[in-house]
Amino acid sequence: MMLRSFIAVEIPLEIQQAIARSTASLQKSLPKPLIRWVAPQNVHLTLQFLGDVSPANLERLADALKVEAAAHSAIEVLVVKTGAFPTPRRARVIWVGLEAPAALSALHRGVEAVTTRLGYPSEERRFSPHLTIGRVNQNAAAADLQKIYAVLQQTDIGILGRFQVEAIHLFKSDLSSSGPIYARLYSLPLGEKI
Repeated sequence: MMLRSFIAVEIPLEIQQAIARSTASLQKSLPKPLIRWVAPQNVHLTLQFLGDVSPANLERLADALKVEAAAHSAIEVLVVKTGAFPTPRRARVIWVGLEAPAALSALHRGVEAVTTRLGYPSEERRFSPHLTIGRVNQNAAAADLQKIYAVLQQTDIGILGRFQVEAIHLFKSDLSSSGPIYARLYSLPLGEKI
C-alpha cells in the first residue's frame, strides 16, 4: 500500500493559534463552500510534496533526509501578512506569508536534491515560503473571485510572531471527507551530528 507523503516544517501551536485568531474574520467573510479552510493543527510549511511513496522506500528516504538536515542550522522565520496564489485577483490558494533568511531556501534546495536523487519529481514552481490556510472552490465564479480579492485587500494581520525551524518532518496524508489527516512518520533535526 502506497503512502501519500510530503516533507514539511511543523508550525508551533502558539503560531497556529495566532493564525486562527487573526484570520477568523477572513474565514467569516469567506465561508465554506467558497473556501475550504485548513484546520489550524494542519497548517505547515511544505518543503516538498512527494505523492505516493512505498513503505519500503520510507526508511531510505528518511536516512537521506537525516543527512541533509544535519547539514543545516536552525532557521528563524517571521510570520506576517496574507496573500493568494497565483494572484489576489485570481486566488486559488490563500496563505499567510513567511519572511526567512536565504538559509530556508537552501534547506528547500537540499531537500529537493535528496528527493530528486531518489527518483521523486522536483517542484516546477519557484519555492515561495508560505502557510496555506485556505483553498478556493474550483467552481468559484468571477464575482466570487472579486469578493475574495476585496476581502483580502481589507485584511491586515500584521506580524503574528517568529519561530525556529529546528527539524524537518516526513508526513503521510490520509484523505477523508472531513479533510486530510496528517501523521508524522519521521522527524529529522537540523544540525544534529550523525
